[in-house]
Amino acid sequence: MPDDCPFCAIVAGDAPASVVHETDETLAFLDIAPVTEGHALVIPKAHSAGLDGLDPDTGGRLFRVGQEIAAAVRASSVPTEGITLFLADGAVAGQEVFHVHLHVIPRTADDSVTLGFERSEPGRERLDELADAVAAEL
Repeated sequence: MPDDCPFCAIVAGDAPASVVHETDETLAFLDIAPVTEGHALVIPKAHSAGLDGLDPDTGGRLFRVGQEIAAAVRASSVPTEGITLFLADGAVAGQEVFHVHLHVIPRTADDSVTLGFERSEPGRERLDELADAVAAEL
């Protein structure tokens, strides 16, 4: 556990958090700087800066807990018409805290949240080349 990891401090009980769910391996709590009301984070209790160091079973549990939190948010009084699940892996992907975390963001039609990116159309030949390159590493 790195001394400067705020999520490890929460897991250790050395920093406050508004916890919504806890298992032996995961912890879910409300984001201190939420995008929308009810914005929660799901983390593994064991520190992993990125996905490459995360046990695959734990990764699966993060998403399972994310689904449970999403269902609970929808059933609660939190204004919710949809849910965005978001996980950034690495600084260029937007990761700011280097402890794997899954965002569970309640959405409404008027929330003004945007995911900004431009789409491209690389063509089937390039898509097939990329698919082959990725598949070769599996």
